[in-house]
Amino acid sequence: MRATLDLWWLLRRRSSDSRDPQGLTNVLAIIAFAATTAILLVVVGGVGAFLQRAGGWQGMTIGGIESGVDSYDVQYPVFAGIAALLLLIPLVTLGGAAARLAVARRDARLASLRLAGATTGQVATLTVLDAAAQALVGSLLGLVGYGALLPLVAQLRFQGRTFELSELWVGVPALLLAVVGVVLVALVSAAVSLRRVAITPLGVAARVTPPAMKAVRLVSMGLAFVAMLVATNVSFGSDAVAITILVLVLVAGFATLNVVGPFVIWVVGRVTASRAKGVPTLLAGRRIVDSPKTAWRSVGGVALATFIAGLTSIFALFEPGAGTDPVEVQFLGDLTTGGFLTLAIAGVLAAVSTGVMQAGRVIDQRGEYRALTLAGTDLRTLDKARLRETLIPLAASVGLATTAALMFMAPIIGLNAFTNVDVVLQFLVCVAGASGLVLAGAAASRFVVRSAVAA
Repeated sequence: MRATLDLWWLLRRRSSDSRDPQGLTNVLAIIAFAATTAILLVVVGGVGAFLQRAGGWQGMTIGGIESGVDSYDVQYPVFAGIAALLLLIPLVTLGGAAARLAVARRDARLASLRLAGATTGQVATLTVLDAAAQALVGSLLGLVGYGALLPLVAQLRFQGRTFELSELWVGVPALLLAVVGVVLVALVSAAVSLRRVAITPLGVAARVTPPAMKAVRLVSMGLAFVAMLVATNVSFGSDAVAITILVLVLVAGFATLNVVGPFVIWVVGRVTASRAKGVPTLLAGRRIVDSPKTAWRSVGGVALATFIAGLTSIFALFEPGAGTDPVEVQFLGDLTTGGFLTLAIAGVLAAVSTGVMQAGRVIDQRGEYRALTLAGTDLRTLDKARLRETLIPLAASVGLATTAALMFMAPIIGLNAFTNVDVVLQFLVCVAGASGLVLAGAAASRFVVRSAVAA
């Protein structure tokens, strides 16, 4: 164990020069972990605030009648919990992407160590140490970010008043659990990403093309859709049970985007590469085919945001000002505000994820970038290829998420709702905003290309 620790420390010290910008990789991973922790705590704090206003779990069970809480107040924690479940998936995705960033950068080196005689346990320990160190530093910075965001979040108005800081404070145990949770996500993601290094080091060192994606991934979304049809046509005895099952199926369908997405991106990449009429498009298509999972992680956040935008746009069917009950009017207005807030958080997560993944991918491909530059490829062509490497999966992911939103919402509200002009316009505006954030995140990695080429 002592030898492994010494080797880990040596590799970290030898990985900080311009030829191997490990320092930049660490910064990117720490930023992602910090954003994951801060947003996670903000979301948990919001759910706790609504639960506290509803009289806690006792008020939720009684229904607000005997607890002196308005019946609408009881519904706020429910919708906040649904939003938290939807945001949990992009949060875990971002945390996993941060963990894979360091592992992907060390695949070749760790494979070389395996070929030189290092054991699987030693390679795994090196990876775990890196992931744990980055996740720990990032999560601690995320705690600071959470504290800085609290005064801003407290200015939001729900139920006719702003939040108190004490309502949004999650407590010290929750802070510690958040740190432990982020570190665990990092460790699991690192261990999963390292399997191919531990099993086939020669293939990794030789940079063998990964196997093709399987169409069986589409089955997961089909099963989730069938489950939604069953859930909407079967009586479960009580409204609470029915709503719970519908929400779980909806979240499961939401999660299948991460399963189906890489396959769709792989197919689109093959079509793009085969029909490319220019160097930038050909480069982008080949890179997508070479690593469709990475391409999906770079834009998967906008797919999840698009799915949430589909749910949020449904609120355009309701006119808060048309109600006669002022409490109902306020509830519908807060519902719309909460939907847009959820979408905004998902968009920010998508932007951070895209920026981190794109920059990490440039670092991973710095040898290819330098070779292309030496062969006469100008930086403008490389920038175009990198932009299309984002735009093509972005368009595919938006299309996939729109189809999924239609599939899972149609059994609940019917297809007629999606013919409403207000619903369509709101959906398009939301998707455009989320896509803009993702493109901004991709553009932020531009300076990394310059440093990779110059290194």
